[in-house]
Amino acid sequence: MTDQPAPDAAYDPAYDRDRLTDWMVENDVAHVTHDHPAVFRVEEGLELKAALPGAHTKNLFLKDQKGRLWLISARQDTVIDLKRAAGVIGAAKLSFGNETLMWETLGVRPGSVTALGLINDTDRRVTFVLDQRLWDADIVNFHPLTNTATTALSQSAFRRALELLGREPIVVDFGALA
Repeated sequence: MTDQPAPDAAYDPAYDRDRLTDWMVENDVAHVTHDHPAVFRVEEGLELKAALPGAHTKNLFLKDQKGRLWLISARQDTVIDLKRAAGVIGAAKLSFGNETLMWETLGVRPGSVTALGLINDTDRRVTFVLDQRLWDADIVNFHPLTNTATTALSQSAFRRALELLGREPIVVDFGALA
């Protein structure tokens, strides 16, 4: 992402890992967080994830030709065809969103993109798309706004968090698009 503008240093997201954790505790969103070395790509954390139960995720921060922002959260092994996905979710041509937009909307840096970042999207600029396999998983694992930890949530805790945030995902069976 060297050709992307640097994040605006003046922007300070409302939530970081500690404040997110406090929010989950205050709202009875049961979770377990495991610290680990920084992981920037799905492939880097495979051994680490093997020791943690549940569905592990990959998260794509995207922008379409009309300027709409999208967050796709899918199981780590899901193949996502952006051309086909765009048609299914009602987006114009999709491309990766830049680091500045990611920081301003989700309060995360590249490598730390997560559905839990929606807590920082108070203006609801980002449309959330969720892989059907995550919607059906007993346990889902996301970064807690940093890529040096993984937070495990039961499906009921994850849905509670989404409800508290006022977010209803567009659930897509990406396997059917392949």
